[in-house]
Amino acid sequence: MAVQPDEAVEAAATDASDTPDASRGAGGFLGRLRDRAGGPGERLPSGGWRVIADKEFGDHVLSIRLFILIAILGLAAVAAIYSTTTFVRTNAQQATGSAGLFVLLFSAQSPSSQIPSFATLVGLLGPLLGIAFGFDAINGERAERTLPRLVSQPIHRDDVINGKFVAGIAAIGLVLAAITVLVSGFAFFELGIVPSPDDVARVAAWVVVTIIYVGFWLAFAMLCSVVLRRAATSALAAISVWLVLTLFASLLTGIAADALSPVPANPTLDQQVANAQLQLDLSRISPGELYGEATAYLLDPSVQTVGIILPSQQSSAALPSILPVEQSLLLGWPQGVALVALTVLCFGLGYVAFMRQEVRA
Repeated sequence: MAVQPDEAVEAAATDASDTPDASRGAGGFLGRLRDRAGGPGERLPSGGWRVIADKEFGDHVLSIRLFILIAILGLAAVAAIYSTTTFVRTNAQQATGSAGLFVLLFSAQSPSSQIPSFATLVGLLGPLLGIAFGFDAINGERAERTLPRLVSQPIHRDDVINGKFVAGIAAIGLVLAAITVLVSGFAFFELGIVPSPDDVARVAAWVVVTIIYVGFWLAFAMLCSVVLRRAATSALAAISVWLVLTLFASLLTGIAADALSPVPANPTLDQQVANAQLQLDLSRISPGELYGEATAYLLDPSVQTVGIILPSQQSSAALPSILPVEQSLLLGWPQGVALVALTVLCFGLGYVAFMRQEVRA
């Protein structure tokens, strides 16, 4: 006798309550999915990803990895703030009332300190957030043997990966917002710097770009989680790519530029410029380079270009001035769009791979 859909959902929920997953709330989770199901002849609900995102976000917030990552980023933020306090105070006394003092706390680096700025540290350590929340998103369910039970629920199959990605982005946004508020509070109470509306807009835009940048690594880690069967292997693959792009990107782009546009022993100015421009274009394949350029535009109102400027062009360049936030957003717009495109590409590859995989009980 064929089992009706309602009976199958009831059986799955009953089995879930008898397994160790019930201690993690799996029974209630499957029950919520069952409640969203209609009758035997009705279509599947379209909001199943919200239920999965709610469950995954709760797991992220209560997980030990979130507290470890907050501690790492918090210590990095404290170290960066401590190293730039004297530098920011000196500039604040010399330029009281000028624009850009508040964002200087995020982007400035003390010349006498080896500790990079807060924005630079976020660019270096931020990918760990995405990797931590995505390296076991799918293969973790396979290891616990909960993926077949999950996809058998009355939801669309793509709701699983969509909900996990949304939950990861929400957790990343929570961490970055908390750290940014901590730094802003320090600037307000310790340094007495009151942010202007332009400064608030710059910091908000930078936080959005940072979430997109870390979201790329979340999508890449989820792609590794879908393609690779073991969580340890996917974590190792994602961390390896992160280290290569962080530590060896400039070396690899320099080698590629020298091979494609070689510089002879006595090069001309055009040959040197062509080699440098090609190296810059190749380095922009890396999401870290794109994020660094967007950060430079957003957190430094005096930056008008991050490209190559020849000595002959400096005399005719625009006079140094403070750009409004609208102009900085226009300058950093291409880098932001490129980061979004890379994130969509990685998530799309993981989405297609997950939808084409066979899930066995």
